Amino acid sequence: AILASANASQIRLGGPGQWLLALPINFVAGANVLIRSLVADTQPVLMNTSVPFTAEAFARAASLMQGSRRYTSLVPTQLARLAAALDDPFSPTGTNDFLLGQLRKFDAILVGGQTPHDEVVEQLRALGINIVITYGMTETGGGCVYDGVPLDGVKVDLVGSRVQISGRVLADSISDESGTQPIGDHFLTSDLGEFDADGKLKVLGRIDRVIVSGGLKISLDRVEELARAVPGVAELAATAIADAEWGQRVGIVYLGSPEVADEIALALANDLGPAGKPVRVVRTDGVPRLPSGKHDLQAIKRLFEEL
Repeated sequence: AILASANASQIRLGGPGQWLLALPINFVAGANVLIRSLVADTQPVLMNTSVPFTAEAFARAASLMQGSRRYTSLVPTQLARLAAALDDPFSPTGTNDFLLGQLRKFDAILVGGQTPHDEVVEQLRALGINIVITYGMTETGGGCVYDGVPLDGVKVDLVGSRVQISGRVLADSISDESGTQPIGDHFLTSDLGEFDADGKLKVLGRIDRVIVSGGLKISLDRVEELARAVPGVAELAATAIADAEWGQRVGIVYLGSPEVADEIALALANDLGPAGKPVRVVRTDGVPRLPSGKHDLQAIKRLFEEL
């Protein structure tokens, strides 16, 4: 399954190339960089993933690449830092141009783990940087849908509104604390999705990220998508807060200017109604994250419990 994923990725991207490793190899996205390098018979360039990711370190590592085709795989947090560095007016002279030049040399920059900020993706694509948004999971050997289109040999269906994946990239089984469970020919994910007018898959969020507020279902992933569109929001996450009257209410933790809090609440109320309006909007120095770069949902939930 892992080799099938690597081969399908190579075909979709346009051929074998050299990879830059910017993610820890104990995560599937990082391990895939090494596997794809083996399949392509190329030597990857390795970043030091034991220290915080910086745009400067990324640009230095990218400058060491010699391949005629170049690829890397990132998570949205890393992509956002690269975009912020390009926009930094206080960067030393020439630094921004050097970073931009290195980014443009990549034939594809894969971004997965969670959905990146639309504005960040649009900003980088407008600069001539090829961002490819991937969707997948450990059970599928990482990303198996690129920009909404399944890789060759991958089939995506909707069962109700849940995403179901089948094909050669599926693992035979998955192991967790309860033991080893066979996957079978189809894997029904916990993600909600839909197909757009062009037949491309759009992932709407996870089933376990849907709360019931005042009898209405509210997707916390949709809440985050709407709130991130508010100008001045640098980083943001939503969680459920228990409420005696409503059952559950929305809580928001964000990084940004103080006045943005009211604008976030207004934007959500206008789009989702009273049930989607956050009962708490908390400004922070940084949204808690896991080593993988994903939001630490348990830490975020504890933050509100401790207020």
